[in-house]
Amino acid sequence: MANRLTVARTVPALRRALAPFREAGARIALVPTMGALHAGHLALVKEARRRARRVVVSIFVNPTQFAPNEDFGSYPRKFETDLAFLRAAKADLVWAPSAAVMYPDGFATRIEPAGAAKAGLEDKVRPHFFGGVATVVAKLFTQVSPDVALFGEKDYQQLCVVSQMAKDLDLAVKVVGVPTVREKDGLALSSRNAYLSAGERRVAPALHRVLKAVAKRIKQGEPIEIVLEEGQSELVRSGFVVDYLEARHALTLAPVALRKDGPIRLLVAAKIGKTRLIDNLAV
Repeated sequence: MANRLTVARTVPALRRALAPFREAGARIALVPTMGALHAGHLALVKEARRRARRVVVSIFVNPTQFAPNEDFGSYPRKFETDLAFLRAAKADLVWAPSAAVMYPDGFATRIEPAGAAKAGLEDKVRPHFFGGVATVVAKLFTQVSPDVALFGEKDYQQLCVVSQMAKDLDLAVKVVGVPTVREKDGLALSSRNAYLSAGERRVAPALHRVLKAVAKRIKQGEPIEIVLEEGQSELVRSGFVVDYLEARHALTLAPVALRKDGPIRLLVAAKIGKTRLIDNLAV
């Protein structure tokens, strides 16, 4: 018999669906997503099930984190397939609001995060992005009131921003990062991988390969600046247009010049063809 999965599309319906969980004293986990689910998302659901009795997955393609020239209109939307995945993963509730529900007429409040959100990484290329992320995640946390929320480490700067926001606003939710799930060749799973042509897909694993090589050289004591320059050159030779390849403090995302300034996290964003990919790796 298929696992029963409730879908809520309005805030009152969400509250009605959550009420029995709260009455039973169940610990609730939230997995925020934009849909087009893959094995990386399902790893989040699996970890959520380990940490809580009830699992809520939100599916909402958030328009406020896309700039006009980005892929909001073409972003993959596979709702029925997503529901099938979530039934198999034994999620309990899907929160799937429309844009009109999340941002009704007259909506006028926006969170503008600083700290890790102003690190000169994704925010330098996409200055609109973290305001949109912080606002929608704050709404999701308020609507669901989860005990724990699971985010993938692939979006590492986002994880740092959300963690700081929850701390700064005294939100009663524990934000947990879950390790990146990868293909066998090292490519980080992403809904945007569907945009890659066959040729681009063959090249894309170079992103992770270069990160591993850079991390190894930094561990061996080579100068960080030189290693990063050479890593970026290798990506360009592979066919990427590089937005950034940086070594940052793993907790603050502040730039680091020496290995002793760590712990270090390497972060990269680059385009292959029309597809923009991001990745990161601990040193």
